[in-house]
Amino acid sequence: MTIDILTIFPEMFESVLNASILGRAREQGLIAVEATDIRPFSASKHKNTDDYPFGGGAGMLMMAQPIGDCIKAVCEKRGVPCPSNAKGETPPSGVKRIYLSPRGVPLTQKLAQELSQEQHLILLCGHYEGVDQRVIDQYIDLEVSIGDYVLTGGELGAMVLTDCVARLIPGVLGSEESPRDESFSDEGLLEYPQYTRPRVYEGMEVPEVLLNGDHAKIAAWRREQALLVTKERRPDLLKKASMTAKERERLGLL
Repeated sequence: MTIDILTIFPEMFESVLNASILGRAREQGLIAVEATDIRPFSASKHKNTDDYPFGGGAGMLMMAQPIGDCIKAVCEKRGVPCPSNAKGETPPSGVKRIYLSPRGVPLTQKLAQELSQEQHLILLCGHYEGVDQRVIDQYIDLEVSIGDYVLTGGELGAMVLTDCVARLIPGVLGSEESPRDESFSDEGLLEYPQYTRPRVYEGMEVPEVLLNGDHAKIAAWRREQALLVTKERRPDLLKKASMTAKERERLGLL
């Protein structure tokens, strides 16, 4: 997969993209991630990317021209079409152009799994009071929000989305089971508690069931704990979770 991040602060991504799992995945060629500076594409004399919004209001707005030209340049560099949504042109298969926005659809594990199937993601990071709607209408396929709050820019959102999607690509985590057993996985539940050595820490012992080697009992315990944790912390998720009648009864949902 290729992820292109369009931003006016490309330096923010250096440590994130070069460290830990993302850094190793890039070195191994499992994923290509590049941050592109929008400023050089500005047609203005001083290479500014923002201006006052029509109709007044506080703050500045990112202009359509630098963003649009940047998107087109990245598509040309990658050898993919850059269709106009406003003109009804057909978007290319495997490419998704995303604007990180507080008004976008929520970033969920399900959406991350869908995006991980794409071949190419282009992530636009807004700043100031947002971006000119015309470039969104023209070149953006999907607006995504990482939560019900507002950040100073889309860079942190792009980092979160990149990390969330990249770890679902085969080989990135090393173990194919890791993404399946986590919170918000296919079961729709929060993850069960986990333990490692030492067996006793400050008087607290690891649950005995995890030490007996009975994988069936361990799986049953983990399932039960996941249900209990989800009921306590995110009961809303239980409405969508797949459960047996017995499990629903034990949780008091019948």
